[in-house]
This record gives sequence, C-alpha cells and structure tokens, in this order.
Amino acid sequence: MPRFAHIPLIHGADGSKLSKRHGAQFALELRDQGFLPEALCNYLLRLGWSHGDLEIVARDEAIRLFDIVDVNRGPSRMDYAKLTNLNGVYIRQADDDRLTKEVLKRLSHRQDLSVGGNAAARVRALMPALKERAKTLVELADSAAFLARVAPLPMEPKAAAALTAEARLILREVAAVLAETDFSVPGIDAALRVFAERRELKLGQVAQPLRAALTGSTVSPGIDATLAALGRDESLARIEAASA
Repeated sequence: MPRFAHIPLIHGADGSKLSKRHGAQFALELRDQGFLPEALCNYLLRLGWSHGDLEIVARDEAIRLFDIVDVNRGPSRMDYAKLTNLNGVYIRQADDDRLTKEVLKRLSHRQDLSVGGNAAARVRALMPALKERAKTLVELADSAAFLARVAPLPMEPKAAAALTAEARLILREVAAVLAETDFSVPGIDAALRVFAERRELKLGQVAQPLRAALTGSTVSPGIDATLAALGRDESLARIEAASA
C-alpha cells in the first residue's frame, strides 16, 4: 500500500490562504511572464522544504536529496519577489543559444520589430551581457528589442533629451573614428577612450549620446559590446540617423 502524507498549505504574502482569487497563478501564466521551468521547480521545492542553507538546487540533486521528513509542518508563504530573484540566477546560468531562441520567439510577435537573420545574430552576440541584468524572459526580450529595430529608432524621452546639439556633433565626430576602427570589443573600447581623451571628455560623455543613438534608450549593456553586436554598418547608420 502507498504511504500518504499531508503537506502544509501555501499562503500569500499577507499570511492568508493562497487561492486563485487571492493571486495564485497557473504554471503556464508564470511561463508567459518569463519564468524558466527550472527556476519555478527550484522555488516550489524550497517552498516548505529545506536542506541546510542550500538555495539553488538542480533537479537531479533535488531528487537525490529530497526526503518527506524535511518538509516543514507550518504553512509557507508565496514570495513572488524571491521567485523573480531566483529566476534571474537561472537566467544568468542558462545557455545563450537557448535564451536567444526564447527572446526571438517573444520578439517575433511584435509588429514594430524586424526579426530576421541579422537580429538573431545581434541578439546572440550581445546575450552574455543582456542576461546579466534580466530577471525574467520578458525583461530580457524588452532589453534586446532595440537590436531588431530599423533606423531611425523611436526615442525614449530621456534618450531624446541626451541628443543635444553638442551631443550630435560628438556623434558625427566619433562616427568617423568608428568607420576606421577594428570592430571588436577591445578595438572599439580603445578607440572610444582615445577619442574621449583627445576631445578632453569623460568616457561617459561619449558613451551616453552613442547609447541613445544606438538603442533609443539611456540603458544598455556596455557601449563597446553594443556596438560590436550591431556591427559597423548598422551602428554607423543609426548614428547618422540620430545625429542628422
């Protein structure tokens, strides 16, 4: 005969019983919100069970370690902030090719983007930097969307404000330098530093107008990695459109 055991309830953040009306969600809803299945499994495992201070538990290790006697007797609390943070850990550990496929699948549903071979290559090239900041696949796709846009880019208000007359002049000058630069990350970094020093500018005074021109935003991975992922031709086209 099988042995039966009761496990405690899951409560919401306020301590009341978790239910659909109270904010409980289906696993497929969490998938759509950008949670990786391994992160969700890890979180649910630790929701009422523990093995010392172990927080990150791979599935094979969980199977090896789990014992019903270690399940807590009291109710657990569903903490979506903790789940989101854990998901970020799993995203940073995830394979870049897998994340690229997930991002492209999400971007392909957007009418304002052009998801093709060039976009896929750019997303894959910048993925190591993009995933460092993202906590969900939705955030990751949003941060990668600029790679699938066509110039001239739509500008966020702060990005548009950064493109002053002086900034546009800097963009035109730095474009001439980038046109002759080895378009590797180290090559771009060295060229931008030399340009900033020659113009007696801080590197940020060069990088921020470039970031606005290349992404339409004031937030992105390192400007050298962003330029390298876009490639010389696309980078120069975006700079020209923003500095006109």
